[in-house]
Amino acid sequence: MTEVERTAKVKLPHGEGTVFWDERRQRYVAQKTVGYDGRGKAIVKTGIAKKETAAVESMRKKVKAHEAGLVAGSDRYTVKDAVTDWLTYGQGKAGDSTWKGYRFICNRHLLPVLGGRKLKDLTAQEVEKWLHSLTGSLGNSSLKDLHSCLNRSVKRAYARGLVHRNVVELVAVPEGRKGRASRSLTIEQVEDVLTLTKPDPMHAYIVVSVLTGARTEEVRALRWDRVDLDGDPEAFPPVPPSVMVWRSVREGGDTKTKLSRRTLGLPVGVVQVLRRHRERQVARAAKAGKRWDPTGLVFGTKNGTEMNARNVARDFRRALARVPGIDPDEWTPRDLRHTCISVLSASGVAIEEISRLAGHSGTAITELVYRHELRPVIQTAATAMDRVFAPEGFAGDWYMEPLFGANELGRSEAG
Repeated sequence: MTEVERTAKVKLPHGEGTVFWDERRQRYVAQKTVGYDGRGKAIVKTGIAKKETAAVESMRKKVKAHEAGLVAGSDRYTVKDAVTDWLTYGQGKAGDSTWKGYRFICNRHLLPVLGGRKLKDLTAQEVEKWLHSLTGSLGNSSLKDLHSCLNRSVKRAYARGLVHRNVVELVAVPEGRKGRASRSLTIEQVEDVLTLTKPDPMHAYIVVSVLTGARTEEVRALRWDRVDLDGDPEAFPPVPPSVMVWRSVREGGDTKTKLSRRTLGLPVGVVQVLRRHRERQVARAAKAGKRWDPTGLVFGTKNGTEMNARNVARDFRRALARVPGIDPDEWTPRDLRHTCISVLSASGVAIEEISRLAGHSGTAITELVYRHELRPVIQTAATAMDRVFAPEGFAGDWYMEPLFGANELGRSEAG
């Protein structure tokens, strides 16, 4: 190409901009004016390359990004940039524990695989393949959390003009590894646990959990000002001893659902155990002095502060080690809630009552989560019919063997 040809502008189709050779840069420069800013200054998108076609292609990509509302630098924005930005600024009212959990799973499973990928080049197929690669090691909940973290990160980047679409929304979360199903102790095992763990500091916690069915996060948040160990027997109707399950250790102190806020009557055994527990706690508080936490938790650490899930799991295993025939490593604190529901069901308590006690929004979740523990033989109707049509004294002796033969029976049915 001659010097004249290089320095002269080469016309592109009308409305597509211009391309020319820049002698100083020794490169082709393609330019297109895409609009004007608030001060009336032209907004020009430029592509620079050694070849004319490459310069035009670079310019057109920038024009396309501008038309899609993308900001400068979006072509270099990576998945790691998006996730880091969301973890830092985009979680809204999420608590510290939630933030730490998201940060952990992102650093462990997301960023090492997809972090270096440019966000504009990320495809739905890549996200799908990545999630499926984790199905053997992660459960459904973790996979959903990972998908949510990436989806919300890309959605935030999209809202800020850093990517032209969110491909993560197009990907369904696959089924993950099956987790350990919750199970329940037998009535005989419950008796052993309640008896043999009595010397352990965890005994009162176990008693309250297994005999009221409260969630472990609700028991951990329980305070003495929500516990009535006396009731009011003179009231009409009499008010039994009870516990107000109105708080949990969830963010903000709320229970899992609105219907989880409930007041539960206390069995006599629980009242006695809590009275002894309170006496021992008062003695510990006096010994700890100023180190004792004044929040009034029913169950806490040695200084009265709130226990975390790890504290409870560790102390629970220690207590179960006192019970022969039970492997403490095979049981978790949440199994006590399942045990309570199992015992109630085996005792003939209606599923509606069990659902109310458990703080479920309806019987559907009770059946879904605890189906294996609910009474397999539904005998409510049978019991009622026996009362109404009791064989004793009921005219007609309808329950006796029929007086007609098999052939007559067959004709009767056919007719």
